[in-house]
Amino acid sequence: MPSNLRRTTHECVNFAGQQSTIVTVLCGVPQGSVLGPVLFLLYTADVIAIAQRHGFLVHSYADDTQIYFHDKASSVDTRLPRLKECISEIDRWMSSNRLCLNADKTQFIWLGTRQQLAKVHSHTVELEAATLSVATEVTCLGVIFDKELTFSKHVTSVVRRCFYQMRQLRTVRKSLTTEAAKTVVHALIASRLDYCNSVFYQISAANLQALQSVLNAAARLVMRKRKFDRITATLRDDLHWLPIRQRIMYKICTIVYKCTHGTAPSYLAEMCTPVAANTGRSNLRSATHGDLLVPRTRTMTYGPRSFAVSGPCIWNDLPPTLRASPGTLGQFQNTLKTILFCSAYGT
Repeated sequence: MPSNLRRTTHECVNFAGQQSTIVTVLCGVPQGSVLGPVLFLLYTADVIAIAQRHGFLVHSYADDTQIYFHDKASSVDTRLPRLKECISEIDRWMSSNRLCLNADKTQFIWLGTRQQLAKVHSHTVELEAATLSVATEVTCLGVIFDKELTFSKHVTSVVRRCFYQMRQLRTVRKSLTTEAAKTVVHALIASRLDYCNSVFYQISAANLQALQSVLNAAARLVMRKRKFDRITATLRDDLHWLPIRQRIMYKICTIVYKCTHGTAPSYLAEMCTPVAANTGRSNLRSATHGDLLVPRTRTMTYGPRSFAVSGPCIWNDLPPTLRASPGTLGQFQNTLKTILFCSAYGT
């Protein structure tokens, strides 16, 4: 920590809701404290400034930082020296502030279509401390990104982990009530299927079916069905679970709702612009309906899958009464689930 942050008072609250005593901390702050994230952001703000000065964009989460850029495949040879210079400056800044840039945990990947990736012939990135091989897949916040953004590797990983948990649950299923089994399945299976599932929008039918097979198997486990029993009626009538495709739409609509109501991060909210806010379109019928602007895309593979396009598209397909509802987030989600439920099962 820098010298001006070394003496800090920390106040915390335990799980019982009682306030603990104030403790004087001589170096840094305890892990998990409310001051930790704030001080960390203040301490590492220069990293983002350095990257932006070199023409790169940055996303940070906790102590993980991603530096990225988008450009044509023909511009790779001119971009890489600038990237090397940027990382070198960040490394020097970290060294001067008693931090370490861990080259062993640093990864680099090219993202694009198969045709564009074939034009890139740089398979290594030279840094001062190490030489990085271009990876075919990287993990960010638990999501596996492959170079063509098919998310096949991530789907395979999710399916494998879910079936592993279900094999463990089968050994104790007889000791659980139906409600207890449903709770455990929600905690260990459904939570994995729903985590960051907005990235699954418009993935291949094979990957979507693989995820649906996990949900079907979980339903059979909860309701004690045999392996090949039909499960659609059980999902609809007994469990009231949305299929995978509708669960993805549910997540995206929830994010858009938060964007339109000012409770989402600014980098997401700025992607959801009402048609009425556009001067040239304020008199259109779509503006009075509360539609969002759908930006044009130059690619058919990735453009429609981005949140900037998928969010407004799905939102505009919702009934105007739901979009204009002044209710709370919980009320919106209840009505949204009913609409998606009827759409999925034709009820």
